[in-house]
Amino acid sequence: MKKIIFTISILASFMLGFAFKAGTENTSDHMKRVTGIGGIFFKSKDPKKMRDWYKEHLGFETNEYGTVFEWYQGADNSKKGFSQWSPFNEKTKYFQPSEKDFMINYRVENLEKLVEELQKENVTIVDKMETYEYGKFVHIMDPEGNKIELWEPNDIEYEKLGQKMKSKTTK
Repeated sequence: MKKIIFTISILASFMLGFAFKAGTENTSDHMKRVTGIGGIFFKSKDPKKMRDWYKEHLGFETNEYGTVFEWYQGADNSKKGFSQWSPFNEKTKYFQPSEKDFMINYRVENLEKLVEELQKENVTIVDKMETYEYGKFVHIMDPEGNKIELWEPNDIEYEKLGQKMKSKTTK
């Protein structure tokens, strides 16, 4: 029950803050770091049942991966932005080396430069950067063992991917 309340609390905050600018700046070069939430991922005993419940009771437009929230960016409200919500099977290894039941994806502007800065700051980089048409990704660990996914999105290509899959977004 606590996990459900926790998840609903996160989602309520998430839905109210789509255009939230969580920009942190490096004082030495004013480089933007995190610009928003790119996704929330959590372990579930039955991901399909969770997707169906959120669709029925909260109006999520779900697909096999969860839902994609569509919003307009605060810095340029003519540009769309997207955030992913996904329940994963409770046995997933995707969150490793973290032992936690959740992972947050943060949107960033210049992932390559940010990774260079994080390496200088002795932040644990879990893997190598991966590049796809819809963006670049890398995983880091925070001091309490939470795995964090950093995403430099290409929202235009991300939207095209969703259209190709015939997926609706939650607006």
